[in-house]
Amino acid sequence: MANVTFKGKPVTLLGNEVKVGDKAPNFTVLANDLSEVTLENTKGQVRIITSVPSLDTGVCDAEIRRFNEEASGLDNVKVLTVSVDLPFAQKRWCAAAGIENVQTLSDHRDLSFGEAYGVAIKELRLLARAVFVIDSSDTVTYVEYVNEVTEHPNYEAALEAAKNAK
Repeated sequence: MANVTFKGKPVTLLGNEVKVGDKAPNFTVLANDLSEVTLENTKGQVRIITSVPSLDTGVCDAEIRRFNEEASGLDNVKVLTVSVDLPFAQKRWCAAAGIENVQTLSDHRDLSFGEAYGVAIKELRLLARAVFVIDSSDTVTYVEYVNEVTEHPNYEAALEAAKNAK
């Protein structure tokens, strides 16, 4: 498993670490309208999937705003952000922040995404910060488990991987 810290302290990640070349694991999360969303819902297109601890933190806020801005210039790329925030809070946050190009999804119900992608933090019941790029045939082409949850991911590498994915 990836070695990850939260505010400098090691945390335990539940689930399986995902690696480049793996078939993307399926998951079931909730959209802001409480409908279920799975990997299958975005089949046939390139996806950037980010996991974050909470939309209501400075780094997460900045990350989603950055991907929202970048997503407008990406063709046939869907950007999803998963956290354990409640769908109602995600909807409110997106409206206040003007987020239109990133779909926020909630894993609060059963940590389906968190465990499938190895980002569920056992000690906090939050998701670690990570970025996955999945191509249109559901193969993982890029993975970053951010070593320190309170730090930013490598935006440029993730965006480049999405542009190069088919």
